[in-house]
Amino acid sequence: MEIEIKVKIEKYDNLKSFLEKEAKKKYINQQIDEYYTPAHKDFTKVDPIVEWLRLRDSDGKFSINYKHWKYEKDGRTHYCDEYESKVESIENLRKILIATDFKHLITVDKVRSVWLYKDYEISMDTVKGLGDFVEIEYKGNTENSVPSEITEQMIAFLNKIDCGNISRDFKGYPYLLLEQLK
Repeated sequence: MEIEIKVKIEKYDNLKSFLEKEAKKKYINQQIDEYYTPAHKDFTKVDPIVEWLRLRDSDGKFSINYKHWKYEKDGRTHYCDEYESKVESIENLRKILIATDFKHLITVDKVRSVWLYKDYEISMDTVKGLGDFVEIEYKGNTENSVPSEITEQMIAFLNKIDCGNISRDFKGYPYLLLEQLK
């Protein structure tokens, strides 16, 4: 189970300054994410989209990822089931997907700076065509966790360091980019 939030914040520099002083910088890299859907089950036929299949090129390190988001009645989500694996050849996997009738949906190009602070992995993303976002993923023990309580604590953390207006995104970068194409 992955517990995370994705937000736009008004005072991006306040968070960056806090992290530079208080957190451990893990890495900065460029990530090219390609999203696909199977022909027999078009993920985009459901709104909000609850399933994503992603190929990632993270500065030459490749992976495949599947997420199934758990939405509540109010349209919000606090966690997802996630499965991820390293990939030796992204080009060969791309060919396999196309040969087995998967359709390319959208590509997300972002620069990601990742920081570790207590039980949080905090990513500051600059997404081509969308702007700046912050993603916070809970890295503590999720065994007996209540996802909504943890996501509320994440928002409280951002408020405590004065990030200004916080706008949560419950749909993700690929969805936002697909919406721009409509």
